[in-house]
Amino acid sequence: MLLQQIATIVTAAGESGHEELAPLIAPPLVVGGVMFALLMVMLFVTLSYSNLGKRHEAVEEHSDPHRQHPNKHDHGQGH
Repeated sequence: MLLQQIATIVTAAGESGHEELAPLIAPPLVVGGVMFALLMVMLFVTLSYSNLGKRHEAVEEHSDPHRQHPNKHDHGQGH
């Protein structure tokens, strides 16, 4: 029964002929070029932030007993 329904659907889909394509906002090369340019801009913005961690040496965080949520991951070494 199920195979017969699947065969009927496949046959009906094959007989429908050529489907009309959805309209594009611009020619495909223009759409691709704009997408590429946008991704390149995002790449350069991302790369411009890559040196933020290299500005100065990392400073050890001091242990402050008055913090509301003190660092509990130092295993007692930060005192």
